[in-house]
Amino acid sequence: MPSFDNSEYLASLLRELCQLPGETEWVEFKHDNRDPQEIGEYISALANSAAMKSKTNAYLVWGVENESHAVVGTTFKLAEAKKGNENLENWLLRLLNPRIHIRFVEFDVDGKHISMIEIPRAAHQPVQFQGIEYIRVGSYKKKLKDYPERERELWHIFDITPFEQLVATERVEASEVLKLLDYPAYFNLLDIPLPETRDGILERLEDDHMIETCEGGGWNILNLGAILFASDLSKFRHLARKAVRVIEYDGEGRVITKREYEGHKGYAAGFEGLIGFLKGILPENEVVGEAIRKTVPMYPELAIRELVANVITHQDFTMSGTGPKVEVFSGRLEITNPGEPLVDPRRFLGTPPLSRNEAMASFLRRIGIGEERGSGVEKVVSLTEFYQLPAPLFEAVGSHTRAVLFAHRSFSAMTKADRTRACYLHACLQYVQHKQMTNRTLRERFGIPESGAPKISNLIRDALDAGAIRPADPSSLSKRHASYVPYWA
Repeated sequence: MPSFDNSEYLASLLRELCQLPGETEWVEFKHDNRDPQEIGEYISALANSAAMKSKTNAYLVWGVENESHAVVGTTFKLAEAKKGNENLENWLLRLLNPRIHIRFVEFDVDGKHISMIEIPRAAHQPVQFQGIEYIRVGSYKKKLKDYPERERELWHIFDITPFEQLVATERVEASEVLKLLDYPAYFNLLDIPLPETRDGILERLEDDHMIETCEGGGWNILNLGAILFASDLSKFRHLARKAVRVIEYDGEGRVITKREYEGHKGYAAGFEGLIGFLKGILPENEVVGEAIRKTVPMYPELAIRELVANVITHQDFTMSGTGPKVEVFSGRLEITNPGEPLVDPRRFLGTPPLSRNEAMASFLRRIGIGEERGSGVEKVVSLTEFYQLPAPLFEAVGSHTRAVLFAHRSFSAMTKADRTRACYLHACLQYVQHKQMTNRTLRERFGIPESGAPKISNLIRDALDAGAIRPADPSSLSKRHASYVPYWA
């Protein structure tokens, strides 16, 4: 795909836009109109109209005569434009909701200056400017609320068009598709032979909804293909910030960064490389067993794989400017994805998860990345118990979801909150396995001998007081043989 910063490509794009009919609802030509309020309203209208017309982008262009589409040039320069004392781009982004990834470009064609804003189509909800949604009706900009039939149609488009089936880049030549996508990884991960012809490769990618034929010729690369198999995510402008970042810190805080890594491949193509990089920087733990000292990973690799798979699968792709992040501290590992959890984090274990990106989740399960629905968190909790680590923490942080794994700590070094969380998750794990928690099972979870039963009884009492668990049989008066279930059971 040609670079959007390439003047030759931009000139070619402008010529294509100028050949469109006069009432194209996803393109607006202007000469020198530079009113910021008008520009913001047009961005909303064009973004929503692009969704209505199934276009990847809309364009607001200065330097073209509106009626004749003749290139006349403009004195308006986006880079210098301001609203009051504020840069125009920042002012627009602040008042657009959701905050879409508009791009300002300027270039010359035959000695005439052109300014252009590339506007991504609305996805999941109409784009507002200053709280108002606009739409194009023919060549006119109107308030969406005044056209209820179009508003209903727009919401219907959002409902039936998942993120994965939106176009990442359109009108790409066949040879360019094979450069932009790591197609050998696709066939390798599916364990199927690589077709002998280019057409065979493209046909298979199309069958799996990675690409589609474009009405204007060539191919559209869909978001599913780009996010999973991009050779370089930075080549897809709207997905570049979705690359997984790994940050290693010195100590327990974020003051000193030791190293930082940002993946550039699509999630499926780059998954093993990401896990390999993490394994190389994660701390190890030295243990002694039967007089033999050996070094083992601080965190179970399978738990890391499950959490990383979850974070890339369940993120909210409508949030711009942010992507999945893995942060490594000396005593913990934090994995964060954009988007509020669709399930209460306290119920991650025991409730089948809802997925925002079902097509992506399904494909990743096909190639063995991520478990079947609901079993990933169960596996993470089970592994932390097996290795007698502190219980993982699942939480909502603002508009993000975070999972935290903790390095080994003795029972005595754990806080009351650590112990209560471990008790609750143990009760959840027992319950989903059709068993019940007892003093004995909780002692085994922490590796505490029978003589430590009183301290476990105190922990169970704390968890009961916190409302995290309840007696399995409230009518039973026996403490010795009491069993417990999570509060929601």
